[in-house]
Amino acid sequence: VQLQASGGGLVQAGGSLRLSCAASRSTFSIVANRWYRQAPGKPREYVAGINMVGSGGRPVYADSVKGRFTISRDNAKNTVYLQMNSLKPEDTAVYYCNAIAPGKDYWGQGTLVTVSS
Repeated sequence: VQLQASGGGLVQAGGSLRLSCAASRSTFSIVANRWYRQAPGKPREYVAGINMVGSGGRPVYADSVKGRFTISRDNAKNTVYLQMNSLKPEDTAVYYCNAIAPGKDYWGQGTLVTVSS
């Protein structure tokens, strides 16, 4: 499975962006989808995730984005989204999508989000 992330760009603080992560083929084997981000000079950090099994499919968010970001999945399109609202300058980072399957760990190439103050 190849993941293609898109939707990044430059936005003013308070604005919104929607990131997409499209899989190259059917994702029936994937058990979890996650978004991570990496700001300049900082380690990669978890942003949001959703499991196909367990946790009742409820999304889990980092505290820093809770209430502002929403992760969702469209199985028919093999695509996962990250809706980002009320963006802050500290959300500036390269965002990576990640998919977990039994014995597999897939990563997209990253998409840059820049939030200006």
